[in-house]
Amino acid sequence: MNSSLDNLFAQPGEHQGNFQFDSRVAGVFSDMIRRSVPGYGQIINTIGDFARRFATPGSQIYDLGCSLGAATLSIRRQIEGRGCRIIAIDNSEPMLSRCREHLDAYVSDTQVDLQLCDIRQVKIENASMVVLNFTLQFLPPEDRDTLMRTIWQGLNPGGVLVLSEKLRFEDQAIQSLLDEQHLDFKRANGYSELEISQKRSAIENVLVPDTLAVHRQRLANAGFSQVEPWFQCFNFVSMVAIK
Repeated sequence: MNSSLDNLFAQPGEHQGNFQFDSRVAGVFSDMIRRSVPGYGQIINTIGDFARRFATPGSQIYDLGCSLGAATLSIRRQIEGRGCRIIAIDNSEPMLSRCREHLDAYVSDTQVDLQLCDIRQVKIENASMVVLNFTLQFLPPEDRDTLMRTIWQGLNPGGVLVLSEKLRFEDQAIQSLLDEQHLDFKRANGYSELEISQKRSAIENVLVPDTLAVHRQRLANAGFSQVEPWFQCFNFVSMVAIK
């Protein structure tokens, strides 16, 4: 997916206020996430691999917080001919508009239903797979347990949830170490100290991470008995949970 270079925070005082998935962010999002989230490409590819294993004929697959559609595209490439339907949901019209363009660029026999709505209002039905790829962390913490229960209830037996998130750590030495490793990753990808600082200020009240223990407990409380991280790099993790 092509996008413009992310320089939204390159000038002092630019992009003031809390971070929003508006048209400016949508225009640079591919570059932003590639340079900000270590292992993002591997996560996207593996989501497609999980879909190949878990998508059952005639079932539905949900991409909750689909942004530009990277996970949806990865899934769709792997499930041709199964009669599945992908339901891709986001609450940002600019993101969904670009997602639609990306999906239209590839011919597929798998139906993708794009929906502009709040993922907390979605009814999950006949699902063989649900993806929350760096989405849950943007919901108010008090709404996260309810969404996990909704997902578990809507998954078919044997269905899978892939949950990718930024982590918080109880141990402050580990928190500081992995935060600094992540900052080095961003510096190595060309972000200046000003860009790093301004983006942190914009997003700190919007993205509220949980610890891995909190995620595990939330998933167990929702009903998932099989939960395991399959990927971690610094303070980013992707988990798989099977019903």
